[in-house]
Amino acid sequence: MKKSYTTDQTDLKATVTQGLAAAWPICLGYVPLGLAFGVLAQKAGLSPIQIGLMSVFVYAGSSQFIAVSMLSAGATAAFIIITTFTINLRHLLMSSSLAVFLRKEKGAKLSLFAYGVTDESFAANHPRFKDQKWDLNRALVVNHAPNITWIAFTVIGGYTGQYIPPGAFGIDYALIAMFICLLIFQLKGSIYIITAIISGLLAVSISLIIPGNAYIVIASILAATLGVIVKKRIFHVKK
Repeated sequence: MKKSYTTDQTDLKATVTQGLAAAWPICLGYVPLGLAFGVLAQKAGLSPIQIGLMSVFVYAGSSQFIAVSMLSAGATAAFIIITTFTINLRHLLMSSSLAVFLRKEKGAKLSLFAYGVTDESFAANHPRFKDQKWDLNRALVVNHAPNITWIAFTVIGGYTGQYIPPGAFGIDYALIAMFICLLIFQLKGSIYIITAIISGLLAVSISLIIPGNAYIVIASILAATLGVIVKKRIFHVKK
């Protein structure tokens, strides 16, 4: 029993260590982002408790930023819900990609993992799953170490927001900068660059035609589809 217990402890330590090694850049990025969101939410009239609860129950940075902006603009609850739901539809794409590697997983652990899926955790977990050097336990650490960081620093931002003037320190640009960094880390080959360019062009074009934020999801689906077609028909031909 002692040997088994020691082995379990060693495995747990390795799992947490490897998970944190993959998660720390996300946690580091969530510090200024969480503070920025907390400050903006405080300026929109939310209390630190409300900010913390929003981060726990929503846990979607881009949607939270947009929801706070809409609150400041006086939007109705129904419109905010519909808008954030539409923006978060991209999680269907991320979850579909991750589900391929988690077919044998069931129960509460899988639900806990699903709750923690974000753009950043997806970017960290997916390539590791793809390399077949990853498992659900390590992925859970990647999902929830940033989750704890995000919740903590959004609340801290809510408390300190009263001392920070609106627009100070480039806070409004924090979310955009994060997504640019995520995009750069994903560009690991020419097919990814092509897909990113197609997605950007489609998003801009569709946004001029369709009102609201639906263009984000539409452009993502179309670009991913076109990327698969290009990869199969052009890149396979070259090989």
